[in-house]
Amino acid sequence: MNYAKRRLFLKAGFLSSAVLVMNGCSLFSITTVRDTLKVLQNDLFPKAEELGINTSDYIGIILKHSRISHEDKQYLKNGVKWLNEYAVELYSKQYTKLLRDERQKVLEGFARESWGSSWLDTVLRYTFEATFGDPIYGGNNKEAGWKWLAFSGGNPRPTKVYL
Repeated sequence: MNYAKRRLFLKAGFLSSAVLVMNGCSLFSITTVRDTLKVLQNDLFPKAEELGINTSDYIGIILKHSRISHEDKQYLKNGVKWLNEYAVELYSKQYTKLLRDERQKVLEGFARESWGSSWLDTVLRYTFEATFGDPIYGGNNKEAGWKWLAFSGGNPRPTKVYL
């Protein structure tokens, strides 16, 4: 008899969770690390997107590259989790689901924490690498970042990726 009640309880719990997910509840929808980082990078440095530089592709390379330590990759992923937790705490929504002004308020509060500020600094450094690095590394499409700064790349330019 107890097994039947427990089974019924589990079925009801599963179905109610499925309804929340299927009903578009933003707390349970899936947002990838790259989705969040793409929105964040645009919030931190919108000029990159304006220049046509896809900084999230560069972060994708970083997250998959064999020479980037597991700890560094995990730090980026954990920071996304912390940012989303902070956004949910303030607005009951994931960071990517917030309006621009709400995201700015989340960033202001997040940056007040030393760990939040440190993580945002790391993301901003990767954003600048994508924007101003040699195009061979997957960012700075058509040298757009260099052209914006009126900079010509140094010589000799890399002929293969050293990352």
